[in-house]
Amino acid sequence: MTADRARGDLSTTPTRGRASERPGVGVPDHRDRPGVEVPDHRGRTGLHQAGRALDRNPGVVVRDVELTSQGWHVLRRTTFDYRRRDGRWVTEQRETYDRGNGAVVLPYDTARRTVLLTRQFRYPAYVNDHPDGMLVEAAAGLLDADDPLTAVRRESAEELGVTLGPLTHVLDAYMSPGSVTERLHFFAAPYTPADRTGAGGGLEEDGEDIEVLELPFTEALAMTRDGRIADGKTILLLQWAALDGPFA
Repeated sequence: MTADRARGDLSTTPTRGRASERPGVGVPDHRDRPGVEVPDHRGRTGLHQAGRALDRNPGVVVRDVELTSQGWHVLRRTTFDYRRRDGRWVTEQRETYDRGNGAVVLPYDTARRTVLLTRQFRYPAYVNDHPDGMLVEAAAGLLDADDPLTAVRRESAEELGVTLGPLTHVLDAYMSPGSVTERLHFFAAPYTPADRTGAGGGLEEDGEDIEVLELPFTEALAMTRDGRIADGKTILLLQWAALDGPFA
């Protein structure tokens, strides 16, 4: 990296977009925007600071982070310098959607060869050509302030009405890394009929209206093939259960 670049001089840097999009040039002051120095409706401040101190990759230098929306989750536009494989530096912009990290779990009963899943309305899928927006999914949720293990037990109780047995960590994955920051933690756990101690259905105060499905594992796996299950995280867990998990 040159001394000029280390100081932040972009005068010789190839740039995509208009000059007004470059850091420090024509960028409005958003300090009074909720979520920056003024708390937003969730009491958050400093939302524009995410990523500014990143230095793990010497080929990436973050120049500016703009908070564009914080209605519930957080949308940011980040300007950064990127060193291409041929050694050239270019300036890029990316929008990232930050909804926090999440966890998902597949409860299974090997004695009866069943799994517990959910069905609920998903507007983003509905607006993008899903027939009715009613998706069959594994129980999942955001971590919020919890660790992943606590989060999946919480979501299983709320959505499925089940108390899980020992949890198996399957993997962690970024499900949409081109735009969404979320890292999803995947788990599986045994259950029995006696463990279904609640009604499930989600939290009404959160607007949830969730149907609990107990399905034969072979049927659930067939649903991934014929399109009745179209949720990526659920397909991944069911395939794992068939290839390396409890039904392998």
